[in-house]
Amino acid sequence: MTSLPKCRACGHELVHTLVDLGDSPLANSYVPVDQVAQPDKLFPLHARVCGNCFLVQVDDVVPPSEIFSHYAYFSSYSSSWVDHARKYAEFATRRLELNSSSLVVEVASNDGYLLQHFVNTNIPVLGIEPAENVAAVAREKGIQTDVAFFGVETAKSILKKHGHADLTAANNVLAHVPDINDFVAGFSVLLKENGVATFEFPHLLNLLEKNQFDTIYHEHFSYLSLYAVEKCFSQNGLAVFDVETLLTHGGSLRVWAQKTGAPKPETEALKKLRQFEDAAKISNLETYQGFKTKVDKIKDDLRSFIAEAKKEGKKVAAYGAAAKGNTLLNYCNVTFEDIDFVVDANPHKQNTYLPGSRIPVKAPDTLKEERPDYLIILPWNLQDEIIEATKFIRSWNGKFVVAIPEVRILT
Repeated sequence: MTSLPKCRACGHELVHTLVDLGDSPLANSYVPVDQVAQPDKLFPLHARVCGNCFLVQVDDVVPPSEIFSHYAYFSSYSSSWVDHARKYAEFATRRLELNSSSLVVEVASNDGYLLQHFVNTNIPVLGIEPAENVAAVAREKGIQTDVAFFGVETAKSILKKHGHADLTAANNVLAHVPDINDFVAGFSVLLKENGVATFEFPHLLNLLEKNQFDTIYHEHFSYLSLYAVEKCFSQNGLAVFDVETLLTHGGSLRVWAQKTGAPKPETEALKKLRQFEDAAKISNLETYQGFKTKVDKIKDDLRSFIAEAKKEGKKVAAYGAAAKGNTLLNYCNVTFEDIDFVVDANPHKQNTYLPGSRIPVKAPDTLKEERPDYLIILPWNLQDEIIEATKFIRSWNGKFVVAIPEVRILT
């Protein structure tokens, strides 16, 4: 009998399933033209719930080096995300009174989308980024960036070279690490005694309540609530003292943490969010039941919509070669036979094919050439930004479509 996997945070056996999405290719493994005929590598995509600490997680079936060493996601291609980073940098600088004697370290710093805002005010920075191709872009912007996976040993190495950090930032990376305990413990090592670590991550409650199953993919090892995060932090030398709710990525949290025993008092916002999660029964297994039924309704509705559109002779395209879109398309068995093409502003994704579905990725100008009747917005978290950029499709009566939290045509 095969033994059950164990929770990556607390070690308890993972008895309970949230949703099993079957075998799926890596969501960011875009296929070059010369490899389009080769079959995808497929890996199980099974999200489970820990009945002890309530960390939701997928099985650890893909080495991080296979996912992140060469990465196709560049943060700076989303103008709204860069603006979000700028506002954070300005707020953190004021709140923590950062100056030219401070050190800000960002883990998973990508192409420098965030640290550039600190550099512009002469605050010393260091980026830690595992993808060499992305780190190179940051260095071209003058942002000191080391290529490494973060954890206790990397933190010790940074200490020797740069000293302790006043502020560490980790945006949308806490979910991306298989060894979450080593990762979190690294921040406790790196911070000054009165230093602060911030973490942003999509809030698990939104995934559950808004049917955001497409945010489940292999690079997202964990799906996080404040409840689960505080349990993990407490066993690794950190304590949350404040939290913000954000609109990014379909609804996220930004937690502010310090070393265990540090003096900053807990805020009312933190106490209220704990109460909110408690009211939502985040630590009750019944909360996680029935999710697959809602997922399968989206699958059925999306396939029905596309079939009807094709029957009427309509052309269907998509916007955004996003990882979440690949989970959606592959679970719903949507392929190049259903969607003619997808457009994306990131030139690193253009002239490739989506993994699994083999839908070709083209430049946004293709929309004006092909004039699709329907444009499915795959990164629904950027819906407003995408509609504004492509509103010209309405000139030929083109319509926008989203699939999350339910399939609907936008008016």
